[in-house]
Amino acid sequence: MSSDRSTVLAVVVSTFFVGFGGGVVFPILPNLGTVLGISPFLVGIILSANRFTRIVANAPAGSLVDRVGTRTPLIAGLFVEAVATLGYVVALGSSLPEAWFLAARVIWGVGSALVFATAYTIAADVSDRGSRGTSMGVVRGGITLGFPAGLVLGGVVSDLYSISTAFVVAAGFALVASLVAYLMVPETHVSDSRTAVGPWELDTSLPTLTVGFVNAGLFFAYLGALFATLVLFVEANDFAIWGYGPQGMSGLLMALTVLSASGFMLVGGRVSDVTGARVPTLFVFLGVSFVGFLVLATADSLTLLVVACLFIGAGQGGTSGPLMALLADLTPDERMGRAMGTNNVLGDLGGGLGPMVTLPLVDTLGFAALYAACAVVPLVAGATLLGGLYRQTGSISPQTERLTEE
Repeated sequence: MSSDRSTVLAVVVSTFFVGFGGGVVFPILPNLGTVLGISPFLVGIILSANRFTRIVANAPAGSLVDRVGTRTPLIAGLFVEAVATLGYVVALGSSLPEAWFLAARVIWGVGSALVFATAYTIAADVSDRGSRGTSMGVVRGGITLGFPAGLVLGGVVSDLYSISTAFVVAAGFALVASLVAYLMVPETHVSDSRTAVGPWELDTSLPTLTVGFVNAGLFFAYLGALFATLVLFVEANDFAIWGYGPQGMSGLLMALTVLSASGFMLVGGRVSDVTGARVPTLFVFLGVSFVGFLVLATADSLTLLVVACLFIGAGQGGTSGPLMALLADLTPDERMGRAMGTNNVLGDLGGGLGPMVTLPLVDTLGFAALYAACAVVPLVAGATLLGGLYRQTGSISPQTERLTEE
């Protein structure tokens, strides 16, 4: 048991450090786009490029895990993300910054596909139905916590020092992450049937598709809409504190959102373990997300904006642990890598479409209408989850013991 906890801790530390590079561009690039002559649509493509890359890379990454295990793909993925973060530095001094930023985000997508598929599979491998929600929440929290650190790094460090400094520091931490994984993460995923798995094989079972489509909707609203437009919303409403500009202010708000998400990832996963049922916990936090987007749609003060960010973060985080644990409960061990990879494909599809759709819509619909539409997403996700779960198990809220046995 202590060995399993050490493994989860090592994964958390690694994914936390490498997550800096994922968040560092969000408070910088939307405003930097004007300076560099990059259109809002192209900025949206750059921000989403890693997710669209993962749509292609997630399936091979999941299949690779089922074939060769978790350790080597995890270490390789972390190192690739470090190299990608250095690409941001090159972009700043290039005559074609948009090309370099795009290439860096594509490379980051390949690395993160490997990291995500391995991290969740490791959590599933070293836990059982009584601890799976907690383990998934802890690992997801580690992945997510690096993102707000990157947001703060991108916003505050770029305000105080320079954008280049922020990118260099993020790359350094990513290299540390790969070293931690090399020294501390053992192999956890051994299967006699690994060699029979094809490199592009998806898991098209009903549980995987159901959870995947729920993830797609939630990430569309959370990362694709909120995070891609927040710096513009802050600037349009002239929200400020402590002298920070739109970049620094939006970075702090995004960090607050993700910190809320990370905390409630642990709560949601643990509660679903203790109660022995994932669905009630999931619906509580889907409701929290719904309320958060409604508050955001009407936010006319910094106080309301902070409340909205806290609620949206709590809703997103509280669903993560139980949702990933539910997928693991319903998936045989020999398909776990592919299930996680397929789920990531659909989640990245939603998150990748978000900036491309929402950034242009802000100019035509306005922020209030856009955020009100996003409030409907958790409701649709809940209905999708109930339908798929009932068809698979014959119950809308089965106990985790029954899920495991099936």
